[in-house]
Amino acid sequence: MKEQELKKVVREGYAKIAKTGSPCCGPVSCCSDESDVDSSTSSKIGYTDEELQSVPEGADLGLGCGNPTALASLRQGETVLDLGAGGGFDCFLAANKVGKKGKVIGVDMTPEMLDKARQNARKGKYKNVEFRLGEIENLPVADGSVDVIISNCVINLSPDKKKVFQEAFRVLKPGGKLMVSDIVLMQELPAFIQESLEAYVACVSGAMLKDRYVGTIRDAGFHNIKVLDEKSFPAKSAVNDPILRRIIEGLNIPIDGVEQMLRSVVSIAVAAEKRRA
Repeated sequence: MKEQELKKVVREGYAKIAKTGSPCCGPVSCCSDESDVDSSTSSKIGYTDEELQSVPEGADLGLGCGNPTALASLRQGETVLDLGAGGGFDCFLAANKVGKKGKVIGVDMTPEMLDKARQNARKGKYKNVEFRLGEIENLPVADGSVDVIISNCVINLSPDKKKVFQEAFRVLKPGGKLMVSDIVLMQELPAFIQESLEAYVACVSGAMLKDRYVGTIRDAGFHNIKVLDEKSFPAKSAVNDPILRRIIEGLNIPIDGVEQMLRSVVSIAVAAEKRRA
């Protein structure tokens, strides 16, 4: 499928999530009318109770696979860019860390998500957060203007990950940091999952092999690249985790396919740096 068609599918899927508040980084079919986000999902992937309570209600859509702001060690006065801002959850956490002298820019390609994020910013009276409409492959951000880039379970959705990391490198200041949480693969997925649009929106079939992912970051010019964390999905999580359960049910995956998918898919946290001039 062509790049623009994939983006259209992703945009439509996440527009539904924005409208319904359904906490699923999963197939479009899972985006029901559920409005109560299960905060335990965010707790499991590294967010503290204090962080969850510090942002406006409705900002946490349960879409992440890690906590990049905790990894980024953000400092007062820094400028932070969030790739794929969603409802603004990580942006608001970052804003609390960089303070009034700092700035946070959230970029998202889904207008409905931006509307939600801006509403949340007004609710929380955030003055140091700005949300911009744009694609992460073509960032609406000036060269060398950002201290830290964060992203949470979004880059796997891009059909051109090479361009994403090249853009990230472009907008970072010399000495700037990249801190992302994402979904990668340890081995290739079965063909029927790779070809599924629902699995693409579910952050599964668009994911890249781990070594290629890290290599793409290196090829963009980054150095000091480190995989700080790696989590696999145990088989029992298919039953207990609502996100995985919805993916499996939405795709009608046979049991052997479920086991193979869970062995293949992992979430990782990666840090990298742009060399100082």
